[in-house]
Amino acid sequence: MDRNSAGISGQYTRSNNDFNRQDDHAASSRRVQYRHGTVEQWDNPFRTIPGRNEFYHFSDACPSQNLMFRSVNPAQDFNALIKQEIMDDLVSKSGRFGHRYDGRNHGQYASSIKKYTSTAKRPLNRAEQSQLMRLLQNFTATRSWNWRSLTTTLHSLTSAGVFTPHKPIDERVKRTQAALLSTLLEVIIFKCNQKPHARDIDAQGIANLLWAMAKLVDNGQERTPEFNMAVAALLPHVNAHKDQFIPQHIANLLWAMAKLVDYGQELTPGLKVTVAALLPHVEAQKNQFIPQEINNLLWSMAKLAGNGQEQIPELEEAVAVLLPHAIAQKDRFKPLDVANLLWAMAKLVDNGQEQTPEFNEAVAALLPQVNAQKNQFNPQHIANLLWAMAKLVDNGQQRTPVFNEAVAALLPHVNAQKNQFNPQHIVYLLWAMAKLVDNGLQRTPGFNEAVAALLPRVNAYKDRFNAQGITNLLWAMAKLVDNGPQRTPVFNEAVAALLPHVNAQKDQFKAQAVTNLLWAMAKLVDNRQEQIPELKKAAAALLPHVNTQKTQFIPRHITSLLWAMAKLVDNGQRQTPEFKETVAALLHRVNEEIEQFNAQGISNLLWAMAKLVDNEQERTPEIEEAVTALLPHVNTQKEQFIPQHIASLLWAMAKLVDNGQQRTPELSEALAALLPCVNAQKANLTPIANLLWAMAKLVDHGQEQTPEFNEAVTALLPHVKAQKNQCNAQDIANLLWAMAKLGELIELNVVTSTFKSLVDRISGNPQFSQQAILMSLWGVMVCCARLSLVPNTSKGNVLEKHMDDLFIRLENTSPDNEEDQRIIAMAASWLGRPCPVVPHYQTIVSKRQSDFRNQLHSCIPSLRIEEEKSLNSLPPVDLLLPDHNMAIEVQGPSHYVGGDFKTRKGSTLLKIALLQKAGFEVIEIPVNMLLSQDLMKPYIDQIKTRTSIPPQGHGSVSLKRRCADEAYVTADKGRQPSDHGYLTAEEHSDEQGGKPAKRKKTNIQ
Repeated sequence: MDRNSAGISGQYTRSNNDFNRQDDHAASSRRVQYRHGTVEQWDNPFRTIPGRNEFYHFSDACPSQNLMFRSVNPAQDFNALIKQEIMDDLVSKSGRFGHRYDGRNHGQYASSIKKYTSTAKRPLNRAEQSQLMRLLQNFTATRSWNWRSLTTTLHSLTSAGVFTPHKPIDERVKRTQAALLSTLLEVIIFKCNQKPHARDIDAQGIANLLWAMAKLVDNGQERTPEFNMAVAALLPHVNAHKDQFIPQHIANLLWAMAKLVDYGQELTPGLKVTVAALLPHVEAQKNQFIPQEINNLLWSMAKLAGNGQEQIPELEEAVAVLLPHAIAQKDRFKPLDVANLLWAMAKLVDNGQEQTPEFNEAVAALLPQVNAQKNQFNPQHIANLLWAMAKLVDNGQQRTPVFNEAVAALLPHVNAQKNQFNPQHIVYLLWAMAKLVDNGLQRTPGFNEAVAALLPRVNAYKDRFNAQGITNLLWAMAKLVDNGPQRTPVFNEAVAALLPHVNAQKDQFKAQAVTNLLWAMAKLVDNRQEQIPELKKAAAALLPHVNTQKTQFIPRHITSLLWAMAKLVDNGQRQTPEFKETVAALLHRVNEEIEQFNAQGISNLLWAMAKLVDNEQERTPEIEEAVTALLPHVNTQKEQFIPQHIASLLWAMAKLVDNGQQRTPELSEALAALLPCVNAQKANLTPIANLLWAMAKLVDHGQEQTPEFNEAVTALLPHVKAQKNQCNAQDIANLLWAMAKLGELIELNVVTSTFKSLVDRISGNPQFSQQAILMSLWGVMVCCARLSLVPNTSKGNVLEKHMDDLFIRLENTSPDNEEDQRIIAMAASWLGRPCPVVPHYQTIVSKRQSDFRNQLHSCIPSLRIEEEKSLNSLPPVDLLLPDHNMAIEVQGPSHYVGGDFKTRKGSTLLKIALLQKAGFEVIEIPVNMLLSQDLMKPYIDQIKTRTSIPPQGHGSVSLKRRCADEAYVTADKGRQPSDHGYLTAEEHSDEQGGKPAKRKKTNIQ
């Protein structure tokens, strides 16, 4: 699959054996296509060295010889090959000449079988193979055979399909095949290990044998210990004869070694030496390779690279010298060649091949051939081509018009041939299409039809997908959903069909697969996939494997896993003990790999930790250590962060702080490093709601009002309106809350115009959660409060109408959260509605407040002063002068943005407006003006002047009730000093309609 996945990633798929079957690689110069493959003609074996493969003729004719010199008519008779007299003759010859018998007649007979299949244009079918095996029970190779007879026999029988296992397996046939193959391999090992003077080994025979042995495993034969010994015995002779190989030998040998490695042959030092010995001959003979050999060579090098062959200089040079020839011969490539070449180039790039101008030119030369030959591609070609194009794009290939045309040309054939794709094709096609979309390919109707055609096949083949297939499919489906398609019932069925197999095959998944699966499940859930029991079971089944394989996860895996687990929890996954244990195991790995994380990794990790903590993950020492370790890297990698990273990082830091993270110097430095990036990349930052929410939260927790912070806020505001149509319900709530929270930092006209553009999106929107409604209600209330505090302005009737609508939507709710209860109480007070809740306030009297109260009382002994009174279920007033309808608020730094004692926060403005609306004159005294009696004196003198006005009415507070509860609620002790607000003094003007007199705002200095 995309190893980025992905996201993760990932992108992270691996081309399977069945996806690049080179069934037409032979040692011969003439190839005959069969319905199921390609068989090599042996009657004129190689195109150079005339007479090289002629047979030795005995003077006496025999049935086996005669078969070689007559035309075999398939309709005329396969029976001619299975006459008992033929085998009797071979046994007789072998017996008569004994140790002097060189095996030539056996070789001739094997060649006649191959000639029959070549004429018939197909390998032996199951019935023919079964009949022939009865005869071959007595076919035995001996050490007296010469090299040519031995190589001819194995090559011919393999090409004809004598050793190909047919299903259902016939045990008698299987035993005969094994016995015959064993005798041939034993003689090959013997010949290869002879002393040099006794050998008759030649280059052509070496090439034919290794090709045949690769073909054996490609056709389904097992790699027995004897087979492996034969391969190992042949490899040194490749090196010894390297200067004698013609171009076709080189192509076939590299193909054979690639095939063997692809089927599990270990890349031993000996095999690596052999490959390295051949590669320089690719460059030396570059002008002599025909199109098919160019195809085979590039395919082989790609396969070797994909199976662990290092990108040695010789390999890179061999690729480089072949590319111009691929371009020059582009019009001679058949559909199979085109498919394999593009696959090979994609695979090479995926394993480190540099995309040089020549490489890109070769890709550009091949792409038009896809369109030109589109009607000739079979299902395997289509799968390979789309996989290759997806891989190329994922590794930086530009999506040119020609590239897009090639993809568009293939998509209708996915639909047309949907019933012919096998399980592996389905995996590769869906993976490729997900990768292409993830890299910007437009989702055309043709694309959507192709996806829709493949999804039912997932359900149909669900029991046939291996562990890698399940991983790639779930990754692909998660990516497809993440890039915009609707989740159809068929899509949901496909996901549901795959999930039980995650549990069933859980022990087969390696580290990367575990990562991709959890990432995919998190992505699906994040895109509204229902948390069905199968998904929860699949996630639970994988968690122990994260812990057991923790040392095998690379930094990218660690990032994706923590992101996935945070997403799952955020969407309802229970934090079981196993879950927490897995998180702890991964956090240790974060600290171990701290220097290896890139910019995206740092962003995702901090986001994940913030999400986990926000979902009740305990802030363990492991989390603290991981956060602390990551923060310095925010500063060092600040130039690498893209807009998405900046948004995620600011959100994460705000969330961490909101959940108790200390504002350490490292955190402050990280924030300082990010803020200039907000201004620099303001046009690309999304979602704007998260950014403003983060800035407001940071302010709420003591963020200083630095020039960089102010510039960042100013830079973001113009983009709110521009992005409003992209905002979902929660985004709108976040924006209203954040702009309200930032208070006077944002100009009032900007706030009101922005609010009016957003609130219309709220009314009647059923997607708003209770939390979003509460946040929006609070935000709109603050905006109305700001308007009410400014003389001669519209008092926000439109906004009050929206406030009323939001309040009605909460009428039947009973929130347990104290903060939510307070919002409802304040809204009820503002709107003059009965209050459905009795909010609970915890307060504490600060020392500065107590000192001022004492000083005030000593100066005006007759003045009745009450502390921490909650009026009409409103937040407690610091000091209440009930006989004069006057509230005194001692405002600490937490009531100002950045603690500057100038710029009031939204919460402070709301409290002042609510008190004024209830009929109180409000005097605000900044706490920094209460540091000494000299500083207090002007305030006390001003209050003396104010209280000289005779008290109204009943001699105590006259209130127009806004709530159904008592006028006064005694607040509990316990509020922190930081919860007090510190602003400026308010005066009221003339008394109207029986209400307490409203006075003009007065700043007491």
